[in-house]
Amino acid sequence: MSLINKMLQDLDKRGSPGADGAPADIRPVGRGERSVPLPVVMGALAGVIILTAGGVYGWRYLQQPGTAPVAVVAPAAPIRPVVITPAEQLPMPETAQPQQVATVATTAPPPPATVVPDKAAARPQTPAPPPRERNVPVREEKPVSPAPRVNTPVDSVAVAPQAGRQAVTGQGAEGAYRRALASLQDGRVTEAVAQLEAALAIDARHEAARQTLVGILIEQRRTDEAMRLLQAGLALDVRQPAMAMLLARLQIDGGASGIETLMASLPAAGGNGEYRAFLAGALQRERRHPEAVEQYQAALRAAPENSVWWMGLGISLEAEKRLPEALAAFQRAREAGNLSPELQGFVERKAAALGR
Repeated sequence: MSLINKMLQDLDKRGSPGADGAPADIRPVGRGERSVPLPVVMGALAGVIILTAGGVYGWRYLQQPGTAPVAVVAPAAPIRPVVITPAEQLPMPETAQPQQVATVATTAPPPPATVVPDKAAARPQTPAPPPRERNVPVREEKPVSPAPRVNTPVDSVAVAPQAGRQAVTGQGAEGAYRRALASLQDGRVTEAVAQLEAALAIDARHEAARQTLVGILIEQRRTDEAMRLLQAGLALDVRQPAMAMLLARLQIDGGASGIETLMASLPAAGGNGEYRAFLAGALQRERRHPEAVEQYQAALRAAPENSVWWMGLGISLEAEKRLPEALAAFQRAREAGNLSPELQGFVERKAAALGR
């Protein structure tokens, strides 16, 4: 602000009148008119006469032969101004063009001063020659080519995976699942079902939410919906033996074999005795006893003291007419002693019949 104030003060000083100057509205007061005295008039008349006589004498003196010549300079032709556009203001040409030559009219230098006598001055003057033209090359500005723009294809840009969005998605599904569990504890089953469905909509691979929802649907006797939900889960990842066993159980209860479902997930089961024994039972019901024997034997290698599996193995061996092996299997089942009374009686009758 101090700089601006200083500038304003300088402007005020430049625009203000001087200290010695009088104000513009003050005018000098004229004196009153007086009559001119006669001596003054006579003196003025005498002065005029003297000046006239001196002028005549001087003119005659100058006209004598020895007088200095008078220099007469012919007026030069008027020079027309030539307007040349600066290079900065020239329009930018679209394409490079050949060098152009601008025609500039220039005038010849004025002729030297000629000393002529008075009589020569009366002669008509020779007109000045017309201006000559000369070619002055005009430098043409080259157009400045803009820097090339590099257009990167959209397909070539590697888009990093949005890990943050995935994390938010997982948290959203987990949050919906936890709210569903809280609703189940409060007895709000309908609300829990909606929350579990929302969790699966956010993350279809949230297996805890899927299994919980399947359990609720089975309790509500909505078996078809539960089976569709299980099939959708196995379609995402077939390596889920527990889900395959549950789906096969529902299929068997519905009159299907369930073997195809179990065989699809068998590689993921590995040495799971429960899974292989369940598959052996499904094969046994379909009278596929040779395959059932293989699966029972694989299951018993994992749990050799399971009397139910020994009983199942004895049934398939008896169907295959492998009676000694069947008798040994029934005896192992009877010795384990962890069967229900009904199954225990069945095993004893079989062992007695085969031992005769």
